[in-house]
Amino acid sequence: MKKISIVIPAHNEEGNVALVYEKIEEVFSGLHHYDFEIIFVNDGSRDNTQQKLEELASRFEKVKFIEFSRNFGHQPAVKAGMDFAHGNAVISMDGDLQHPPELIPEMIKKWEEGYDVVYTIRTYPKQISYFKRKTSDFFYKILSSLSDVDLTKGGGSDFRLLDANAVEVMRKFNEDDLFLRGLTSWMGFKQAGIEFTANERQAGESSYNLKKMITFAFTGITAFSVKPLSIAAYLGFLFSALSVIGYAAYVIHSFVVETEISGWASLIMTIVFFGGLQLIIMGIIGIYLGKIFKQVKERPNYIIRNKNF
Repeated sequence: MKKISIVIPAHNEEGNVALVYEKIEEVFSGLHHYDFEIIFVNDGSRDNTQQKLEELASRFEKVKFIEFSRNFGHQPAVKAGMDFAHGNAVISMDGDLQHPPELIPEMIKKWEEGYDVVYTIRTYPKQISYFKRKTSDFFYKILSSLSDVDLTKGGGSDFRLLDANAVEVMRKFNEDDLFLRGLTSWMGFKQAGIEFTANERQAGESSYNLKKMITFAFTGITAFSVKPLSIAAYLGFLFSALSVIGYAAYVIHSFVVETEISGWASLIMTIVFFGGLQLIIMGIIGIYLGKIFKQVKERPNYIIRNKNF
């Protein structure tokens, strides 16, 4: 009998963890040839999530939990679950039931067909705002164009199945700014996608705001590409050439019409513009230097306070 490990990060999900277990238990009751375990990773929750997890673990042998010493983030939480998973395949999914457990049999079927990675392509229901749809689409377009990995539109969901061999590779990564969606694409292996429509959150409120989305975008871009540095260099060459051409044309025009070169306002605006451009370029370089600074410290991605393994 093959074993499937389900990894579920949980941050302030006290109202959802029991519901998630019930749904997954119901799904596997129809999968007679598969055993399963659920690994909840409590990512520094401030509510009663840990208490709920301990109650579940005391009642059900298949429920495991990992408690972080503080909030380390969603990606380290997924990585921690994979590090301790023992299944022939590992499925990662969110704990708010927006990732439908009913899709698990189809993911397992694809896995049994020989695919090492089964990722999901998220489609949004009609009630999701136009802004949410467009910002999500824009994020993946920018990420695919600026990075060295190709992410399918809507395929960046952390709802995916990895074969044990792929999980073993994932465990070896020791990057400071984890971007598992990109790493999964970068690893290769034989992959297949399945579309799904996200459910509504069952309980609680999402902590994934616009600020975190922008930060996540910067992490994804800078983790897989140095193209922003190349763009900064090209901008420098471009504006230098334009300034030389523009100034030459201005000098020639002054001699032809016999007028003085004047215009303090335009001079100040030019200085401000190029000063801002330089700060942007320095900021891009600083981001990469900061990533190197954090990486060389070799601090762990997470710290475990408690677990029931």
